[in-house]
Amino acid sequence: MLARVSRTVARRANVTRTLCGSRRSFVQPSGADRASVVDVPSTYQEENHFAPSPDMLGFKLEAPQRDSSATEQVRPIYLDLQATTPVDPRVLDAMLPYFTDQYGNPHSRTHAYGWEAEKAVEVARKNVADIIGADTKDIVFTSGATETNNMAIKGVARFHKEKKRHVITTQTEHKCVLDSCRKLSEEGFDITYLPVQKNGVIDLAELEAAIRPDTSLISIMAVNNETGVIQPLKEIGAIARKHRGVYFHTDAAQAVGKIPLDVNEMNIDLMSISGHKLYGPKGVGAAYVRRRPRVRLEPILSGGGQERGLRSGTLPTALVVGLGEAARIAQKEMARDHARIKLLSDRLIQGINAEVEQVVRNGDENGYPGCVNLSFSYVEGESLLMALKEIALSSGSACTSASLEPSYVLRALGAAEDMAHSSLRFGIGRFTTEAEIDFVVKRIVATVHRLREMSPLWEMVQEGIDINSINWSQH
Repeated sequence: MLARVSRTVARRANVTRTLCGSRRSFVQPSGADRASVVDVPSTYQEENHFAPSPDMLGFKLEAPQRDSSATEQVRPIYLDLQATTPVDPRVLDAMLPYFTDQYGNPHSRTHAYGWEAEKAVEVARKNVADIIGADTKDIVFTSGATETNNMAIKGVARFHKEKKRHVITTQTEHKCVLDSCRKLSEEGFDITYLPVQKNGVIDLAELEAAIRPDTSLISIMAVNNETGVIQPLKEIGAIARKHRGVYFHTDAAQAVGKIPLDVNEMNIDLMSISGHKLYGPKGVGAAYVRRRPRVRLEPILSGGGQERGLRSGTLPTALVVGLGEAARIAQKEMARDHARIKLLSDRLIQGINAEVEQVVRNGDENGYPGCVNLSFSYVEGESLLMALKEIALSSGSACTSASLEPSYVLRALGAAEDMAHSSLRFGIGRFTTEAEIDFVVKRIVATVHRLREMSPLWEMVQEGIDINSINWSQH
């Protein structure tokens, strides 16, 4: 009887595996398989470099086929790293035990399950603090950068609302920052939206001139999510520190793990961090909230008083561990990643410019090289995106990609509406390969040439007609 039951269970298990296999094509591989897709430099295994090992868990990512057959579905090349990054296999490997074996609540103080979860959270907190030069106790875990931006901006403004009702930000901030400021303006706060220069960088003199006696907060992002522009954080922090009671917050979701940051050297009082922007999991982030001198803010969540009372709620241990491991890896490999991404970025830009004329790079050329925003004259951006099915790209922020309006970030830089409409954002990251860049260059060049051949405006330009001098009549 027992033997018959065992055989039945085994048969059902085989059927289940077969059915699952027909639905999913994922293979449970080693981290070495994942790493083999990457262009690994010859010095990758040098001492002190943490590289994927064969026993790591994760999904195997095979090099996608690039034929144009309509009968076979292939995954496109991913160049949208500002929207999100893949989880590094080493990060997943660190997270898995906290989904299955070590599943305790980190706030349970009466047994070993809670103790081991709490210990893992504190290790992650230290890793996040180390990558920005902060004290471990200054790190508050959240669900991501959107929550952190809301917490920092609304929290500081509302705490000081009796004496200070002025907040300064820029016109090129992420939508969650702009919407937080809009909400404050509905509550009676005065918001100053600083313009940016043509290269996307703020004018420091304009910033200092905008500070008033009732200013409580300056919120300026570190690296722009659409153009890669890097703001002068150290200089901004110095200006804020000169004015007593003015705090400096920066949305560093696109900066942490990509460029060096030090909250003390830069006089940053609050910082927003996102896990899925630095090869960690989605659904987790962190806030840096300075304690000395202490930054006071009103919490936006009420509950059990976790995280210094600033962010109540049970911490998701596995996600927090993932964020911490992602920060640890990023700190160790930042210089190497940056150098490699810079080479790939130059390869992309030079390859396109060598074959296509009238291409404009939006933003500061000295910005973060992993975010390249290009406008192609006389080509409509949406048409270009639709024609590039083999490449996962964006024409702007993922949070506003459903909008048909031209990018407000590019318009703030002074880009004409047609050029803002013709822009593409290329995101290059840790796992991007030279072969993928070469493929993208080839496809971009061919597609732009084809679309321009169908454009009457491009034909007029080729004939030497100045389109800007034409008085277009409406019928």
